[in-house]
Amino acid sequence: MSNQQALRSISYGGGVQSTALLVLAAQGRIDFPLFLFSNVGDDSENPRTLEYVAEYAEPFAEQHGIELVTLQRIMQRTGQPRTLWEDLTREGSKSLKIPVRMSNGAPGTRSCTATYKIEVIGRELKRRGATPENPATIGIGISVDEIHRANNRKVEPHENIVYPLLDLGLRRIDCMRIIREAGLPVPPKSSCFFCPFHRPETWHDMRREQPAEFEKACQLEARLNRTRDELGKDHVFLTRFNRPLREAIPDGVDLLPMFDEADGLCDSGWCMT
Repeated sequence: MSNQQALRSISYGGGVQSTALLVLAAQGRIDFPLFLFSNVGDDSENPRTLEYVAEYAEPFAEQHGIELVTLQRIMQRTGQPRTLWEDLTREGSKSLKIPVRMSNGAPGTRSCTATYKIEVIGRELKRRGATPENPATIGIGISVDEIHRANNRKVEPHENIVYPLLDLGLRRIDCMRIIREAGLPVPPKSSCFFCPFHRPETWHDMRREQPAEFEKACQLEARLNRTRDELGKDHVFLTRFNRPLREAIPDGVDLLPMFDEADGLCDSGWCMT
């Protein structure tokens, strides 16, 4: 093994759990001097998450001597950045990188987390010296109440994945308390604003509180289906209800709690933390 000190980094998502890890690192309760935030695109991330990172997380990290770095996907051939929204909407694209619901209700394949989170952070770790002989330790913000999300993805040779919140026995509600006690507001749940894993209630809140993002999500769904029509394939949807988003999430109608069941979660632990 190399004598070089191994990297210790948190995969920062801008949400509750990874912000609690930021506070714990600032307090010296966990040893992670580096936080890497892979921004899938200013046109793709929840705008409220981006606002939180800029207004609260970055100043807090700087104040406590923690390096919080924002990364983005860079195309290897051109050296230009590319966002997930651009990937989904570029002319001629047949790619469905997000886990849309197929016409039978089943979720489609998903590569967005791997391409826009895991690979981006992996390249940065390698750039900083992580190797199979001297792997980086990567902390993921999964709390005890989401333990089923842990250990669900392949571990790359240059990394060793750990779950500090599980080691400390902390739940999501504990994370919220830790954040508040540090004098920070609790961040919104992090994800792309058009993520098909949103709960119905999340879509409902977006339609009411973020109508511009809701409309863009509807337009994305329609665009994907125009391409599906050209290919002679069945339509896909951003919810499990097998109908367009505008119809599935009606305007001005409060959803009952029984309908607020998660469609799914990004099981890698790199999103929604």
